Amino acid sequence: MAVPGWERAARLLLCAVGLTLSVYAFHVETSKERDASYRAMCDISAAISCSRVFTSRWGRGFGLVAGLLGPHSVFNQPNSVFGLAFYTLQILLGFSKSGLAAVTLLGTSVVSIAGSLYLAYILFFVLHDFCVICISTYVLNFSLFFLNYMRRGYLNQAWQQRATKAKRQ
Repeated sequence: MAVPGWERAARLLLCAVGLTLSVYAFHVETSKERDASYRAMCDISAAISCSRVFTSRWGRGFGLVAGLLGPHSVFNQPNSVFGLAFYTLQILLGFSKSGLAAVTLLGTSVVSIAGSLYLAYILFFVLHDFCVICISTYVLNFSLFFLNYMRRGYLNQAWQQRATKAKRQ
């Protein structure tokens, strides 16, 4: 069995939502940096504020890059930029049926889950905030991980069937 058709549609939908949220997060962060009085739609209250999260030290380079490579490093980008790259990669590699693409999709999903868990910890236990955009991206990342895990299984099954047919001939 090859990858089912619904998998591509689900991937495109999840990644389109992820790209949209990443663009919005980038917009909020850059708008808040330019104008301190800017109020985003996702700033619902003092305890539910995405702009507070995006402009915190953890909103760039996951709060790690500035300490390791310096605040002016090319890698110290807003987390939303990494999100744009991740969701774009998920879309592009999702069109491939190669084993390397499937492993890369799954591997990058594992990294995104690790990042989501780390940032969720920061969000709740360090910043004491609730960020609707952040939580939404965590859910998307877990959904893409599940999708990539299933894709790897479908492709393994297809490869095993081909190998069995080749041995019979």
